[in-house]
Amino acid sequence: MDTTLRSLLVPALDRFGGRTAVHVGHTRTSFGELVASANRLAHVLVELGVRPGDPVALMMTNRVEWLVADQAILRVGAAKVPVNAMLAEPEIVFILNDCGARVALADEPMATIAREAGLGTVLVPGPSWDEALAAADPSRPPDVTVAGTDTALILYTGGTTGRQKGVVHTQAGLALNLLAHVVEIGLQDDECLLLSSPLPHSAGFLAQAGLLKGGSLVVEARFDPGRVLELVERHQVTLLFGVPTMIYRLLDEAAGRDADVSSLRTILYGAAPITPERLTEGLRRFGPVFMQLYGQSEAPNFLTRLTREDHDPAHPERLHSCGRAATTVTLAVLDDSGEPVPAGEVGEVCARAPYVMTGYHGLPEKTAATVRDGWLHTGDIGALDHQGYLHLLDRRNDMIISGGMNVYSTEVENVVGACPGVVQVAVVGVPHPDWGEAVVAFVVATDDLDIATVDRRCRAELAAYKRPKEYRRVTALPTTPLGKVDKKALRASTTERVEI
Repeated sequence: MDTTLRSLLVPALDRFGGRTAVHVGHTRTSFGELVASANRLAHVLVELGVRPGDPVALMMTNRVEWLVADQAILRVGAAKVPVNAMLAEPEIVFILNDCGARVALADEPMATIAREAGLGTVLVPGPSWDEALAAADPSRPPDVTVAGTDTALILYTGGTTGRQKGVVHTQAGLALNLLAHVVEIGLQDDECLLLSSPLPHSAGFLAQAGLLKGGSLVVEARFDPGRVLELVERHQVTLLFGVPTMIYRLLDEAAGRDADVSSLRTILYGAAPITPERLTEGLRRFGPVFMQLYGQSEAPNFLTRLTREDHDPAHPERLHSCGRAATTVTLAVLDDSGEPVPAGEVGEVCARAPYVMTGYHGLPEKTAATVRDGWLHTGDIGALDHQGYLHLLDRRNDMIISGGMNVYSTEVENVVGACPGVVQVAVVGVPHPDWGEAVVAFVVATDDLDIATVDRRCRAELAAYKRPKEYRRVTALPTTPLGKVDKKALRASTTERVEI
């Protein structure tokens, strides 16, 4: 029998019966209830003509029905097409048209968009949903044969560098990726995961991993730091997940209240490193619980991990890295001719893993350009040190070329971010008539920040061509629907500026 999401999750969830699977608000759903609803919905999907590998759009905000739909789709062996409600309507319509889905599981107003996009069937939680499920068999999933090579997921990239691309993953690849989540995080049988970022992305992978181990999920529609602290205490949460900005807000909230966070074992984060100053604060308040992951849609979440033990202020060189290769991953930094560069030298980060995508949906040329000779070319620029820690410097598309010299934004951000009063910083290149691009630092800061002091530090620690030629104070950095800093938006923006 092929290893698939169905072969892993169906027997696992059947074992946990009356244990709590999901908390949403004051509503508790047991594993037995989740399984019964998922089996019912899976039968409904089969009756609608959905077969293994067929795309099904999952278009809901964070709610228990999202998890029911997720489990139903994998029971059928269909290809889940998760759609983030934070996307603009034209982006959503593009995804629906591109993937070829005929069926959507959606809540409003996403359901309206799906109907207007021409999908034949849109199932919406409510009376008709309940009626359809009530007539179906809750005791077992449909009798279908799911192969490891069947498409299990079409995950659309954020589209910040152009047209969105549908990243295709197989059942076997995602099953191994799911096991990688369990192994790399070290999930235990009594986990309680608090998920407040969108389930269509990284949080959805964590939800499957938590349920596989028999853990419970606390699902929130959005991130609110005060609410998070309340829920950690109420449910004895063991794992939190977010991006560094969310962790900073949580630290600020925790500083002003007496919250019991002793149950936490893991604060898992991605998208960027935590600044050493905030990490020291976090270790003091939450303990040695921090873990960073690095991955991308083409290889979800775990290409590398910076372990809890690595988050040690005594080794600051590690804290600017995203850790070492995950268990089944081979990492390399390659030059433009595809040859490995020596340790410490810069090139493109490339990886081999059993859960690398099979390709981009309908884009064979882009697939061939991204996966070459078995290597996933991530588009990230970085270097491996002598201990195998990966240091990311920039996205290839974000690298700044000033006066013919390469400037890696992360290197500049590390210097600016270490200055007193800097809360968050993002560095981009903007067009310049003489240099091609000029380095600009967007800074979120406290009122007492002295820009001149920041510039003196940059002059002392950075080469002249790397130093910001302009500092722009902003109240917040724009983010993509995935929670990452939107550098495309920064390059297009105009804000208050202080020139040096």
